[in-house]
Parts: sequence; structure tokens; C-alpha cells
Amino acid sequence: MAIQNACNTIPPVTKVDYKTKGTWETFAGVPVYVAGASKPTNVLMVIYDIFGAAPQTLQGADLLAAALEPLDTVVIVPDLFNGEKAQAEWFKDSSEEAKAAKAAFVEFAYAIDRWEKLIGEVVADCGKKWDSAKVWACLGLCWGGKVAAATSRKETPWIVSGQVHPGRLTKEDAEKITIPHIVLASNSEDAEAVQEYKDVLEAGNGVVETYSTMHHGWMGARANLRNILLGALEEVDSLLGNAHEFAFAVNH
Repeated sequence: MAIQNACNTIPPVTKVDYKTKGTWETFAGVPVYVAGASKPTNVLMVIYDIFGAAPQTLQGADLLAAALEPLDTVVIVPDLFNGEKAQAEWFKDSSEEAKAAKAAFVEFAYAIDRWEKLIGEVVADCGKKWDSAKVWACLGLCWGGKVAAATSRKETPWIVSGQVHPGRLTKEDAEKITIPHIVLASNSEDAEAVQEYKDVLEAGNGVVETYSTMHHGWMGARANLRNILLGALEEVDSLLGNAHEFAFAVNH
């Protein structure tokens, strides 16, 4: 298993001035950020990284909602941790206490089976409100990518799924994915693990691409939106929008 070192060492950006465009609702007892169409035909779930519903992640959801507006799409970000999240100080503090706290949370987060079940419940409850929705898709960031892959197997609710700056890539995960799946890796991922994933996915209906100028976490809580690479963030959101537009189109 390739454990992403950057994921374990880089703290999130903690000062971000961004006013979200969506609202918070509750589905299956889970707080869910909602942006986009009120009567959607398509639903895109974004699964955040271990830093939870960071402003950068919600801005990414807003960008995707804007890009997919012509397709009557709603973008949702479930707060699966229900307010809990990895703390920035754990990644700056070298004390044994900080290391133990980080390790405990990571162990909790990577009990993937619990999230598969919870996501199924959220999707079912969302479906009651949005009975107009015909197509469901999923995009995971780092840890969320692991969850996106795990929910893309047999009996998946998704038509298409993907992950950005993925964490803990394994060939075994890739082999179990049964739908079109896109992976956008950063310059910090384990190159061998990315290549193994690429070999499996691109032999079927998948795409794997590495962004050599982008750091791990560029679309999640580690995104520095005052950075000159903000344009790249928006470009990748556009790419994802186009990818999902294609997937939605071919399945209608």
C-alpha cells in the first residue's frame, strides 16, 4: 500500500477568505453542503480530505457547480466526519502527543467500510428530495479518493467517479472499480503506485494523469488560493467539469 507522505506531513492552509455560495442541509443525519441546481438531473458528490469541509474544498464545489450548471447539476459535500477533522497543529508539532492524535484520527478515517455504508444512506436520502436526479457521480480528494474508489465497485450508485491527489493508492482498489474513473495525481504521489493504477484503469474505462507542477492537496484543504497557481485550480475544475459532462452525455 502506498501511503502518501505529503498527506501525512503537509498542514492545511488555515487562513482563507472565501464566502461560500451554497447552503447546508441534513441528509441521513449528516450535514451536507449543497451548491447548484435545486431540481437536479445530475448529482455530483465531492468527498473531502481528512481536514473536513475546508473553505478551499467548498470553493472547489462551487466552481464545479458553476461549470456544470448547464447540465442541471447539484454538487454536494457531505460532512462525513460530522464536525471532526484532522487538526493543522498535528502536522506542525513533532511531539509524541501530536503524533498519537494524528495516528488515531487517520486510523479512524481509513476504516473505509463505515463510510461506504454512510454514503449509501446519504445518497438514498438525497434521492428522496431530488427524485428528478437520474445520474450520480463522485469525486474524492486524497482520503476522499480512497472512499470514492471503494464506492465505485459492484452495485455502485455512481455512473462515473474520480479522485484528485489520491491517498493510499493500491492496485487492488483499481481492479475492483467497475465504472469510468479518473485519477488526477499531484507531483507528490508515489510514482510506482500511480503507474500501477494507470495500467489497470486505462486497460478499461479509466484515465490517470499526473500534474507535475501541482502539490498534494491542491484542490482540498492544502490549496493556497492566493497562490499564483489559482488559475491551475480553476483549469482542473474545468477539466473535471468537461469529464463529467461527457460522462453524463453518453449515459443519457
